[in-house]
Amino acid sequence: MDYLKSALPSQIMSERGSNLVVINPGSANIRIGLASQDAPFNVPHCIARHTNQVPKRNVIDQMLNTQVTTAQHMEREKAYDTIASLLKIPFLDEETPSNSFPRKMGRVDGLNPHIIRKDLPFNWTNVYEEATNSSASLGKDDTGESSEPKEGTDAKELNASERKFKEFICGEEALRISPNEPYCVCRPIRRGHLNISQHYSMQQVLDDLHTIWDWILIEKLQIPRNERNMYSAVLVMPETFDSREIKEILSLVLRELCFGSAVVHQEGLAAVFGNGLSTACVVNIGAQVTSLICIEDGGALPSTGKTLPFGGEDISRGLLWTERHHQTWPQIRTDVLTKPIDLLMLNQLKETYCEIKASSLSQLKVIDSILDKVPPGSHKTRLTALNVPPMGLFYPTLLVPDVYPPPPRTWFHDYEDMLEDTWHIDFSRRSDMSDTFYPNVNGGLPMWESYPVFSTKPKKEEKVGLAEAITNCILSTGRIDIQRKLFCSIQLIGGVTLTNGLVAAVEERVLHAIPPNEAIDTVEVLQSRTNPTYVSWKGGAILGVLDVGRDAWINREDWIHFGIHVGSNRKYKDSYYLQAQAMCYMNS
Repeated sequence: MDYLKSALPSQIMSERGSNLVVINPGSANIRIGLASQDAPFNVPHCIARHTNQVPKRNVIDQMLNTQVTTAQHMEREKAYDTIASLLKIPFLDEETPSNSFPRKMGRVDGLNPHIIRKDLPFNWTNVYEEATNSSASLGKDDTGESSEPKEGTDAKELNASERKFKEFICGEEALRISPNEPYCVCRPIRRGHLNISQHYSMQQVLDDLHTIWDWILIEKLQIPRNERNMYSAVLVMPETFDSREIKEILSLVLRELCFGSAVVHQEGLAAVFGNGLSTACVVNIGAQVTSLICIEDGGALPSTGKTLPFGGEDISRGLLWTERHHQTWPQIRTDVLTKPIDLLMLNQLKETYCEIKASSLSQLKVIDSILDKVPPGSHKTRLTALNVPPMGLFYPTLLVPDVYPPPPRTWFHDYEDMLEDTWHIDFSRRSDMSDTFYPNVNGGLPMWESYPVFSTKPKKEEKVGLAEAITNCILSTGRIDIQRKLFCSIQLIGGVTLTNGLVAAVEERVLHAIPPNEAIDTVEVLQSRTNPTYVSWKGGAILGVLDVGRDAWINREDWIHFGIHVGSNRKYKDSYYLQAQAMCYMNS
């Protein structure tokens, strides 16, 4: 204890964090790194596997029905007009000044599709293993690492008998594989849950998670398998995960990835520690889901947790719909479901040009077209109404998120619920991890309440906008003193929160969403001290380093042979001490 009081924060993180791997998995990206690092690796959470399946699927999720119904289309148009009236821009069917120029758009590089522009930075991923004269170097290829073709070398020039497809490719390189190649892109986490369906079995999901994480540990962190027993893992888990999913992830980390020990932290709670706070309403706007939970004095309040079924990728799809409706999108085939590279492009456009502001917002932009069997080209156009898509956070009917089916009902029949307090329940094989995930809070709520198997319980997934969700989340605490404190301590995390104008929009709209009978007149969004994209990862690193007693840590041997038993002391004894240490670290 005296050491923690006297040592510099940077010294503590460097010395105690060198053998701690902090893992923060998400639907679109995984943030992973050593606790001693300043920032984690942010890797697309996907894998492309070589396939001989006929007919070929480029993306395993393309079998899903994502058609927009007539009713949804009408609701989307209505939401657009509502947003337009607030932003003081023309309604959907009104002609905008930016559309006064001819709408016919052609390729900037001319009409000849056979002319390949040399200045385009885009290259498809090289899917072939590098030719070697010895099998001694195959170890690196086995990781699935993707490398760019050497300058002046065409993979097709190699002898066909010498070319061999890589078994798998992970990360961003998996998103840049040509649709013509025999690969299928898989995303093991979707909409905040393991992506289990009739087309994607639980075993395959877990195998893909293991391959991706193992590849990152070897290629990014240089931690080989035979040394991992000397490392500990800090799992910063999203609130959307349910108890069964957390147990599967723990087994993956301790059994398959061979970490010596592991601990589970809640993402919202870690975000508060990452910013050196003790109380806040954490709003995590992810790529595919938005989750909310209130934290009071370093402890989560499970009853305040809410999940909204939309995120940053839905804003990107809303951007595409808006531009197509205004006929400002080039006449190219853009399909975010079957062509991952298109979603990558739309995400970049959204992050660069979308913002929330009144008055018309347009931008002259060159759109790169990346089509099958056609050289990349460019189309000059003026994107319009760029301030409308991010407002879909407040009017979610504009976004029309795609719907993913739940896992089989047997998935939920698991009596080892890790999130419920079981001290007073006489089950022979029940586990108790409520305080591992919710320190100093009794009880917990399953994460999949929106599905029929939990029909007797209140639904957790909300069909409301962001402002109403924040208001309901805070008001559900039931105490005016904590409500006033939370309304002035809203913490936005996630990449979407970097959108210009979002903070002011949240403050204004939440204030208007508070019922008039509530004695609350101030709303404030706190400025993040750390990049909001990985503030939860940073909080997990701080918690892992400062948790000296390690009462909540799970050893590999204990998990494999015994699991977690009631009364096994796997609980935090004093979360206030941890919170105080985090405050000391951030304020030093």
